[in-house]
Amino acid sequence: MLESRADDIAFHDGPVTETTVAVAVSLYNYARYLPECLDSVLAQTHADLELVIVDDASDKDASLAEAAHWLARHHARFVRSRLVRHVQNEGLAATRNTAFTRSLAATVFVLDADNALFPTAIAKLARALRVSGRAAAYSQLQYFDAAVGLGLADLWHRRFFEIGNYVDAMALIRRTTWEQVGGYAPLHGWEDYDFWCTCIDRGLEALFVPEVLCRYRVHADSMLRTESQAAYPELHPAMTLRHPWLRLFS
Repeated sequence: MLESRADDIAFHDGPVTETTVAVAVSLYNYARYLPECLDSVLAQTHADLELVIVDDASDKDASLAEAAHWLARHHARFVRSRLVRHVQNEGLAATRNTAFTRSLAATVFVLDADNALFPTAIAKLARALRVSGRAAAYSQLQYFDAAVGLGLADLWHRRFFEIGNYVDAMALIRRTTWEQVGGYAPLHGWEDYDFWCTCIDRGLEALFVPEVLCRYRVHADSMLRTESQAAYPELHPAMTLRHPWLRLFS
């Protein structure tokens, strides 16, 4: 896994402990959604938080400036905070990998800048991860904005993954898990699916916390609805090659 070229824009360093959870925010042209996302991180009941925001060379709005402005006002809430900018656009997988690389905590929560959390999300997932000893912990989602409802999350089982992904990227992941998997692969909207399938290939299991702890924004230009659908003919054989046990429909 090659490390992306990135610049640290601003950071605040403090002691990271065994209870610290890093929140890794992936940002690309989402300035309009970023404050809501970050405010939901600010409101977490889990006190010991690290925040790493990675801007993937946003070029259509003031995402970087919005992130810097927010951090300037709220960085004291976190034991460590850092704003990183890719020198050039590299995609979602590289952005998440950069966040893992630039964070220090032993557990990392993955969060895209258009989504949000309920206040107890990190605390409950951290406790579940600690008690279970699993590789990662995830919860049920609440859809909001252009559509409302509940997500598809369920108990972790290889059989459920055979025909498609049902576990979102919003999960608390051990750094050792990310290392064993080899990070996120650039699969144009299927990065999460591939990550979880690779966990299965490595004999790793995640834990489902059956509570609605995370909020997933549904909007017309979301990656789920556009890029991944357009790339399906290419991704289908790629995923099957990487994970021969899948039974994806052509």
